[in-house]
Amino acid sequence: METTTQAQVRDYYGTQLTTNQDLKTNACCTTDIPAAHRQILATLESEVLDKYYGCGVCVPPAVAGCTVLDLGSGSGRDAFLLSKLVGEDGHVIGVDMTDEQLDVARRHVATHTERFGYSQPNVEFRKGYIEDLRTADLADNSVDVVVSNCVLNLSTDKAATYREIFRVLKPGGELFISDVFADRRVPEALRQDPILYGECLSGALYEQDFRRLLHELGVRDYRLTARRRLTIENAEIEQKVGNIKFYSLTVRAFKLDLEDQCEDYGQVATYLGSLPDEPHGFTLDDHHYFETGRPMLVCGNTADMLSQTRYAPYFAVAGNKDRHFGLFPCGPAAAAGPDEAAASSCGC
Repeated sequence: METTTQAQVRDYYGTQLTTNQDLKTNACCTTDIPAAHRQILATLESEVLDKYYGCGVCVPPAVAGCTVLDLGSGSGRDAFLLSKLVGEDGHVIGVDMTDEQLDVARRHVATHTERFGYSQPNVEFRKGYIEDLRTADLADNSVDVVVSNCVLNLSTDKAATYREIFRVLKPGGELFISDVFADRRVPEALRQDPILYGECLSGALYEQDFRRLLHELGVRDYRLTARRRLTIENAEIEQKVGNIKFYSLTVRAFKLDLEDQCEDYGQVATYLGSLPDEPHGFTLDDHHYFETGRPMLVCGNTADMLSQTRYAPYFAVAGNKDRHFGLFPCGPAAAAGPDEAAASSCGC
């Protein structure tokens, strides 16, 4: 049964917002779009782009031939971008609960299929709730990658949503999201404000509660790839939220049995430079950049992320876990100031 908050969110994105120009804050805006993505986005229908409400880049590399699930797919902007990137042999499933948004996405499927030169569509849009993906007929261990762009903060049951994500992911599959997080727990009074909730602010998880939630689900190591402080630029809303700081974080996590600390097993990883559009290096997270051809000492978790996932063909990982050398000296990259400080969950 739909909750009151879900109904309010559906109304906000279905009727109150007609384009992204109607947003009352800048929380739902995207910067630093890769050049390869810009080229594809330039080919998408204007209606799809105008109704886009994302806060970051939530499309990982190496998705050719993958089955990708886009949670809260809206007008289909990221789903159509992924449609091009996965290729005709891949498949993209967009899930959304808002009929008006689904109508926009569905009426542009044929146009983009033809534009990409495909003989048949490789993207579909299903109505469902992210808190229960069975409503969208998604089976256990059925998708390679789950993405979501500024939507999971709108979930009315974060634990159920993340539990569902790791249910439908295949072993070794990847969650790659951009979402809004807070530097403290948002008071319940603000969570009941429909405008603040719809603007992706008051539903934001406290970062440490996000870490704890994933840990409870068995996800003991996730990685941060981007962090951006959000400036609301609306005096009335800034007054309401007070000292709460909001951030757009881009996070990746894998369905792997990882340790809760970075442990040293003497393993070495070398990026082969063979990923399309990334010939010179590969960025795993805020403190792992692999220059092509240069061997790099890595912790056991990082070795598993590179060797037990779809990234395995692009790396040579030497060593195993037969011998342990203690904690691995791993840590996030240095940042300019406290508001931009990077963070990693990998206990290092």
